[in-house]
Amino acid sequence: MKKTTKLLAAALTAVAIFVGSNANAQTSEKSAWRLGFGLEGGIPTGDIKDYSSFQLGGTARLQYGLSDNLALTLTSGYYNFFGKEVEIAGDNYDAEDVGIIPVKLGIKAFFTDNLYFGAEAGAGFATNEGNNTKLILAPALGWADQHWDFGVKYENFSGNNNNWGVVGLRVAYGFGL
Repeated sequence: MKKTTKLLAAALTAVAIFVGSNANAQTSEKSAWRLGFGLEGGIPTGDIKDYSSFQLGGTARLQYGLSDNLALTLTSGYYNFFGKEVEIAGDNYDAEDVGIIPVKLGIKAFFTDNLYFGAEAGAGFATNEGNNTKLILAPALGWADQHWDFGVKYENFSGNNNNWGVVGLRVAYGFGL
């Protein structure tokens, strides 16, 4: 996809999240299941930083509360590492964007009412780059309430003879099911 198409898709997702946040809440029993939609951005590290200076993506996260302070998560979506201009043998080239579809299982452990530690592990499926698969490991610290979730994370993608990373932020809107 072209960069403008990807940016338009990300913008439409953000608009859908904010429009959906105006729905009226009904009073009912608290559900153990939650669904959240997030916008993620970050600064690439490792081998990918030579070819990309920014990562942007969107994710959906299904969460099941085991207790008031511990939950299991399943997260998937799409990440785009935007290519940058690189110099090879004295000539400048625009590096190709790299797309990843993450599929991760994880936990969220709340150590106060709103602050949590998260850890996820899973696979990242490259949409180009030979369609290779990478192991994803991602610790995070965050703040969440009934609807909003703000998390700071480091995400590591390893495999296929290279090691990528992202230091990033996830902003999400969620609701009980």
